[in-house]
Amino acid sequence: MTHKTDIAAGLGSRRRAPVKVSSDALVKEGSLPGLEGFPLLVEPAMEGVDLAAWAENHRAWIDAKLLEVGALLFRGFHVPDALAFRGFLGALGDPLLDYMERAAPRTQVAPNVYTSTEMAADQSIPLHHEMSYSHHWPGRLWFYCDVPSRVGGATPLAPERRVTASLPEDLKARFLKKGVMYVRNYGEGVDLPWQEVFQTRERAEVERYCQGCGMTYEWREGDRLRTRAVRQVMTPHPTTGEPLWFNHAPIFHETNMPPAVRDALRAQFQPDEMPRNAFYGDGSPLEAEVLERIRGAYADATVRFDWRKADVLMVDNHLAVHGRDPFEGERSILVAMARLTRPAAHP
Repeated sequence: MTHKTDIAAGLGSRRRAPVKVSSDALVKEGSLPGLEGFPLLVEPAMEGVDLAAWAENHRAWIDAKLLEVGALLFRGFHVPDALAFRGFLGALGDPLLDYMERAAPRTQVAPNVYTSTEMAADQSIPLHHEMSYSHHWPGRLWFYCDVPSRVGGATPLAPERRVTASLPEDLKARFLKKGVMYVRNYGEGVDLPWQEVFQTRERAEVERYCQGCGMTYEWREGDRLRTRAVRQVMTPHPTTGEPLWFNHAPIFHETNMPPAVRDALRAQFQPDEMPRNAFYGDGSPLEAEVLERIRGAYADATVRFDWRKADVLMVDNHLAVHGRDPFEGERSILVAMARLTRPAAHP
């Protein structure tokens, strides 16, 4: 049965009218050229559609489409700034999350709205599930294009269902048997300091956090800290229950670094002294060829699109991975997170 809604629920005050239309008449769905529906493109079907008002009245439609596809790109709506972006997020009804146990520098620009990873423009960020190295993570992400870059700067995406299905069963079994261990060393002058990662200057607060999430910690000379955490390899989707590949092993492993940087660090540090590194859960080394197989699966599934001003990308963090391409010129992409999720069972 087609649901009806007042057109005023999705239009700005200048276009309010008591006309009844079908629930999907205010927007149209489609595909970006060559991308076959991933991400799903959602555009206004007429002028004056208020994205926040429409979204508030169509949460079920948004939920269903996101679950089906994994990523939605809202394009062509009037979302002029971070405040309007925040208003759209508020209309969806999900309380936004803080950014704890950080793996990259960010700046908060509005309540629970952050800059995307502040990394040098000439560097790329590999595809990943946000915070899959942690004991909890956001189930949903939003990206807002405030300033598109002049050259490059795409946010590549890949559908996780496709990647998970493409990974060999013996590879999955090996990881599932052992788990994944992340080792991080803070204060080595290369990666983030622990004060930034844990958003505190108090050692006792760091210790309480680690104890509460199954992470071991070791204070070292020079105000340095080392942590170890064994985390999930795969996780069931919170709604469908389908098992999905979900970890940071290829991202944290030393082979992810440029060869010159890796060689320089290897000359100074043992494997567990690197700023960050990944191992099997029992501490044994991950094979480089296995990690390359995983990276290849993501590369084969990757899609890209050029950002436009006011684009809003909504991502199910279990069903899609994201990254960042190098760019030239100014670029400003804002990020928000919601739906805190924990593993169904500890590894």
